[in-house]
Parts: sequence; structure tokens; C-alpha cells
Amino acid sequence: MPIPQTMSAVRLMGHGGPEQLVFSDDVPVPLPADGEVLIDVHACGMNNTDVWVREGAYGSDTDPNEVSTWRRGRSTLEFPRIQGADIVGRIAGVGPGVDQDRIGERVMVDFSLYNRPEGDESLADIDYIGHGRDGGYAEYVAVPAENAYEITADVSDAGLATFCCAYLTAEQMLDRVRLAEGERILVTGSSGGVGSAVIQLARVRGAIPYAVTSAGKEDALRAIGAEDVILRDTDDLVAEAARVVDGPVDVVADLVAGPLFNDLLRILRPEGRYTTAGAIAGPVVELDLRTMYLKHLELHGSSQGTRTAFRRLVGYIEDGTIRPLLDRTFRLSDFHEAQRTFTDKTYIGKLVVVPDRHWDDVGVPHAP
Repeated sequence: MPIPQTMSAVRLMGHGGPEQLVFSDDVPVPLPADGEVLIDVHACGMNNTDVWVREGAYGSDTDPNEVSTWRRGRSTLEFPRIQGADIVGRIAGVGPGVDQDRIGERVMVDFSLYNRPEGDESLADIDYIGHGRDGGYAEYVAVPAENAYEITADVSDAGLATFCCAYLTAEQMLDRVRLAEGERILVTGSSGGVGSAVIQLARVRGAIPYAVTSAGKEDALRAIGAEDVILRDTDDLVAEAARVVDGPVDVVADLVAGPLFNDLLRILRPEGRYTTAGAIAGPVVELDLRTMYLKHLELHGSSQGTRTAFRRLVGYIEDGTIRPLLDRTFRLSDFHEAQRTFTDKTYIGKLVVVPDRHWDDVGVPHAP
């Protein structure tokens, strides 16, 4: 099929509200450079980072309210930018140095731009597709060929688009805290993309996950592997965790923070480990350092993941060890509705955006 010269895409025009997200149908189709492939996008998952980057909500080291994008002070973000990290599609073209035989492959994209050579697992200088370069909220995207992994598993395109960012982030969180077989892990934000991924990936390691969530989501979380559920708005989170969890809590995987933060440290056993990759209830928290040092706690920050972790996820997908938790899909042209639903947080798992021309091809469920 011939590649057109222009395409539909949602472009972020600047920091601010949803009005900064503009749908256009005359955006130039990118040309793959040396070592790159051009992907015909079939589906792209949504993430909290999309919203925070739009809002400039990352603050600075000296002012948590300063308008700043991801990476703080060393940003590669330029406007207009096509966001969207969780890219699934088929290779439609290749740049110089890439085997023509790759055209037609069904691929899932490792969204991370590592800026380090193969074998160097440091994430100190990491960036990502959809921030440092254009991403997948479009009909076509060009990415480094090494980031496009062929997938043969019997999973819908929309299902595949739930894995990329959320599951890599979750796997890195668990790597950081060395979650081991038989350990108990408490997961906040467990109905979201990363939280639900932590639950499944904890089970892969033989650990025992407990979910903190809002009422009405309990059965869905048990169905994907939660041992039991604690309601987030309980009067005494520490007492409720002691009642529900069968034994000491070895690890907390926190995606909520805010007022819950200190209680989560109290819940941890002595020498327990805390890991975070998000703070949807508020990034600025109160920390009683005595809780930390008297209990000999470890606190780990985490973002994205390594090449090794992504390849591990590809293996889990191919052998059916993990399964997608897709709530619904939205047309690319309905992007404002999609992001409004995303910020309402009434769903379980992931929301996925689909270019309009592939709407009938990627699988269900669709938004009304």
C-alpha cells in the first residue's frame, strides 16, 4: 500500500489545558532516517505522562509548582510534539541500513530512548518517544529500528498497546526493589495501567500482591492476581492493611503518594522496601525521617526501564504469561474525549487510541 504524504495526528502545541491538543489531518508523514523504520500505527496506549507533560506539571528542584516538563531543566521537548509512547502497528517502510524484509512486520515499540550503547543499563540519561521525538498519536511514526520488536502472539493490536509503558515501568519498579518469590507487596493505584501491571508481574515472580483501590474495582483486581483488596478511603489504612495482609509487607509499590505516603512507610516491615513511579494524589509529601531510619527502610525512585526488562516483557507476551487489561478504545479524532476519560480514572487497566482508519481492525471494546 502506498505511503501518503500527509496524515492525521494529534499535536501538543504548548503547555496548558486540553485545548493545546490539536487534531489535524494534514501533518507530514515522517521519513525514516538511517537505522529507522516507519510504522503504520494501529493502536497507541495512553499514560499519565502525556497529561503531566501537557500541563508542565513536573516542577523543578526548587519549586514544585514551576511549569516544567519531564526531565526537569534538560528537556528535549519541542512544540508542536506528537505524544504517544505505547505504539503498535506494522512496518510500512525502512530507512537506509535497515533490511527491507522487515516491511510488513507487526511490531510493538520499546518507547525508551536510552542514549547509551547496548549493554549499558544505566537510565541516567533516558528519554522517550513521544517526548524527545514524535510518538504514536498519529497514523504513522518513525522510530529506531532496534526499538521495534516483532510480535507474533495472539493478542489484538489494542491489547498489545496496553503493555509498553505500563508494564516496562512496573517491571523496573520490581527490579529496583528485588521483589522475590513468596514476598508480600502492597500496590497503590492498582486499577491503573502501571498498578495492574505490578499485580500481574508480581505473580510472575511468585510474590503475593495486595491491591489498594477504590470501591467497585475489587473483583477485577482479584481476577488479575490480587490476593486481596484494601479500600483506599478506609479510616485507618495501617490497621486495615494489618487485618487484610496475611503477614508482614515486604514491599510497597506506590503510584499514588499524596496523603497516603507516610502510612505506606508505616505499613512496611522493618528493612522493607518502597518503590514509586508516580504520584497521582500529589508529588509533594510529608516524610518523618525517623520512620525511615528506625525501620531501616529502602526508598527507590523508578521511571521507565532497561532494554533487558523490555525484552523480558516481550517473552512474557509471547508465551502468554501476562495478559492485557484493556478497558476501551477511542478514535484518534476523539482524543479530547479519550484524555478526559483518562483523567477521570473511572476505568480499570488501560485506555487505547486508534487511528480512525484502523477503528474496525484492532479489536474490542470500543468507547460508545
